[in-house]
Order: sequence, then structure tokens, then C-alpha cells
Amino acid sequence: MADVILKGVKKSYGPVTVIEHLDLEIHDQEFMVLVGPSGCGKSTALRMIAGLEEITGGTISIGGRVVNDVPPKDRDIAMVFQSYALYPHMTVRENLEFGLKIRKTPRDEMDRRVKEAADILGISEYLERKPKQLSGGQRQRVAVGRAIVRKPSVFLFDEPLSNLDAKLRVQTRAEISKLQKTLKTTTVYVTHDQIEAMTMGHRIAVMQSGKLQQVGTPLEVYEQPVNLFVASFIGTPPMNFLPATLADGGTVVAASGCRLPVPEKLRPVTAGQDGRKVVLGIRPENIREKARDTARDDGGGAVPITAHVEFVEPLGHEVIVHGRVGDDLLVAKVDPHRSPEMGSDVQLVIEIDAIHLFDAGTEQRLAA
Repeated sequence: MADVILKGVKKSYGPVTVIEHLDLEIHDQEFMVLVGPSGCGKSTALRMIAGLEEITGGTISIGGRVVNDVPPKDRDIAMVFQSYALYPHMTVRENLEFGLKIRKTPRDEMDRRVKEAADILGISEYLERKPKQLSGGQRQRVAVGRAIVRKPSVFLFDEPLSNLDAKLRVQTRAEISKLQKTLKTTTVYVTHDQIEAMTMGHRIAVMQSGKLQQVGTPLEVYEQPVNLFVASFIGTPPMNFLPATLADGGTVVAASGCRLPVPEKLRPVTAGQDGRKVVLGIRPENIREKARDTARDDGGGAVPITAHVEFVEPLGHEVIVHGRVGDDLLVAKVDPHRSPEMGSDVQLVIEIDAIHLFDAGTEQRLAA
């Protein structure tokens, strides 16, 4: 078993605490993604698992063994860095062999492991080249290969795709995901890119300001964000937020005066709370063009609104429309073949069942 368990882990630099109290359990063979904005503590958490940073408090265990005082080389982990960290004077083969030579691995076993990793990653033809003769994507595959040949219990990835262009990032994240499924190695992957997190992780752990906000499958975190931060961080474009008030025993009234019924599933937790300040959240994909969905409006599941179009972003497969409803700015996704013009009015509908409500004070999502 190669589970990784953090209990009450704390990290301080003198009087500055960067991670307050981190509890996280990563299962054997799981692909766990730590995601959050820059400075949230995710890379520090990864470096503490690796042993590159000492913990200030709590315990870290790998495969059932507490490793607080175990040196990095004895933790049975392999780490892939953002900067590749390849030796420029060595060939690809020598880079792949380096860690094995330190461990005095027999030559036959070393050759077998290098060949296996090179075949898996498609870098066999580059074994005699040096890093400067490779592209960024090829260098990253060599860095991953160096981790593979070690056959560790745990892979640690620290923003490994940040230096790649957009097309190569998509390709490489697919390669890493397939690799993890093939090798079935417990993997902890750090990124600030929520698309990477959503597409790669079995589960994702969302962090902010050194605190764990939510852990769950990508779909759970997307559909049931625990608070305003998670709701705003996960999803592209971000969720729309409108300050609002509960009223009339089942209505939510936005500051601009727009009135929407409370979703049926939230009636039990909002009953008898007229006057309560909330934040109404609705994702852009749950705001649609009225003309396309006339049949769906009749059942009371959607409410029509008129928005004044301020900005249009055509993306080919869809169009992102920024429209103003009173004083509120809403972002919607619409059909690229029906793109409205800037300055025009467009008829939209809001899917009531997709509405989220958050307490204005605590910023926690209201849930039945």
C-alpha cells in the first residue's frame, strides 16, 4: 500500500504560518490534484511530502510509515519539477540512469528500466541526445521518465506543465493521465490550473491561503462547491455571483431587482428566512438563449431575462456573452451560430434548478 496521509500538518517560517492545519488522505493508486491560486500552500505541501521542507507540526505517513524525520532519498518517492531539472551535460540515457546508479542498480536491470520508460514515453530515439537538443515537451517526458525508472511508491508532480505552450499542455496532461493509469502509482499533482485539475484528478483538493477548502471528485467539487471561493475558482468562465435577499417565502431578489424562485431542493433550508442576505450563484452554462429553449421555459424550470450585451467572446464551439441586467453583470454561454451583437439586447433564461445560494456572511453554500 502506498497511501499518503497528512494529519494536522503545519508549516511556519518564523512568525509566518503558510499552512495552518492540513488533514488530507490520498489513497493507494489514486491521482490526487492539489489546486489553488499562487501562494495558497500547495507546492509547500508537496515539498513536505517529499521531505524537501521540514514540517512544523503534525505527521506525514507514506505507505503506513511516518516519514517526518526520514530523508527524501529514503521516502520511496520520485518528484517531477516545473523546471525539468535535467543535467545539461548528460545525455537523455545518462539522465534516466543517474538515480539508478546512485542506488547501485545492476547494469542489466538499469538497461531494462531505461528501455521500458523510454518506450512508454516515446523518447527511445532521443536517448543519446542532450537536453539542449530537445523541445520543451521532450524534456518534460525525460523528467517524467527519470521518475518512472525509479519505480517509486509515490509520484510527486510540481506544476510540470507550466513551461509548455497550450497545445503541448493538453497533449502532455493526457500522457501523464494515461501513464498513471498504466503504472497505477499513487500520484500527487500540484497545479494552479483548474482545467488540469478537473481533467486529470481522481479527486481534487482545493486550497486557499494555506487552508484546505474542499476535497472531492471533479464533478462533486464542480456541482457542489462548499463555499464562494471554490465556486469561483472551479469552472470556466467563473460562476456569476449576485448579492441578493430571500423574500416572499420562496423568492430570491437580486440587488438589481431581478426576482427568481428559490430552487425546490433549497426550499427546506430557506423557509422562514425572509430578509436573509445571500449570494446567488449561477454558472454561465446555465444561462441560455430563450429562442433556443422555448419548450423548456414552459415548465417553470427557467426564468426569462433581458440582458444588454456589453462584450462578446467568440470561441468557435461557443460564444461567451457578457450582458448587463440592471446593475448586475452576467456571463452566459450561447450558440456560436446565434451570436448577439455588442450593444444589442438578448433574451436569456436562467435555469432555476442550477442556482446556488451562499450565505453572505459565512460564504458557505446553503445545502439541503
